[in-house]
Amino acid sequence: MEKSTTQKLRLGLFVIIGSVIFILTVYFIGSKQQLFGKTEILKAHFTNVNGLQPGNSVRFSGINAGSVKKIEIINDSLINVEMGIDSNVFRFIKKDAQASIGTDGLVGNMVVNIIPGTGNLGPVKSGDLIKTEKKLTTDDLLKTLSKTNQNAERITNNLLEISEKINEGNGTLGILLNDQTAGNDLKTSLSDLRASIAFLKYSSKGTTQTINQLNHMISGLDRKETMVGVLKDSAMANKIRKVIVNLDHSAVNINRTVDNLNATINNAKNGKGAINYLSNDSVFVKNLDSTMSNINKASYNLNQNLEALKHNIFFRGYFRKLEKQKTNQPQ
Repeated sequence: MEKSTTQKLRLGLFVIIGSVIFILTVYFIGSKQQLFGKTEILKAHFTNVNGLQPGNSVRFSGINAGSVKKIEIINDSLINVEMGIDSNVFRFIKKDAQASIGTDGLVGNMVVNIIPGTGNLGPVKSGDLIKTEKKLTTDDLLKTLSKTNQNAERITNNLLEISEKINEGNGTLGILLNDQTAGNDLKTSLSDLRASIAFLKYSSKGTTQTINQLNHMISGLDRKETMVGVLKDSAMANKIRKVIVNLDHSAVNINRTVDNLNATINNAKNGKGAINYLSNDSVFVKNLDSTMSNINKASYNLNQNLEALKHNIFFRGYFRKLEKQKTNQPQ
């Protein structure tokens, strides 16, 4: 039975659509695996690839940059991972870049992440080996959680044991919680302690006030108006030192003067001078007294005679002339 034209057209259309889809799929996979573009080889050594397989993606700073080409074991603790990197991205990778293995999401495929370096070194070359960084995997997290759970279980058991002992009245805390007498004693001790603390606070307050007063007094001593302030002044101290030195010299001179006066008095008393006669010879003193009285009388009579001469007709002009000269004499 011959096929109709419509069936032939449908079959041809299906073949064409299938071919286009196949070509697009091959191109998409090929572009993802860097099959059609120019790539450069970059290597990294890991101790554990954590399920990484050839064909997994390689990312540089979060951007798809290539795919894993080959994985081979070098020895029992080292695995070589060979990556094909797009040449457009390869030129931005520096020699101090680091590679690490991660996951594409929580349950996604494994990927190789390349972390940029500081940029101080030059770019890598095809076939270069870069450093690797080990990151925590799910297994490591599970191991850590397992240890944490074990520690938490131990802590819970210890707390349970402690609480049972406390409830049974064992230990100091158990006695305090269950023994009413011990609780009352503790309350009394706390009350006494509180009273002691209050007394100490009051005493410390008084001590603080006393210290403040002492500080005020000490600070007042530094003022120049006080004696200590005057003594602390270097200029005033030098003046006081000079005064004391001068007083010392004056005391020496006074002592010498006193000694000289004592010697003079002794000589006057024991010698033959006028002072000896005045102090020891009473006859001489009387004669001297009589002579001084006569001199005073003569002086009085002389003054009266001069006064009489002033009024004498012969000498009156002379005395007036002397008075005029005194009056006209410039002061």
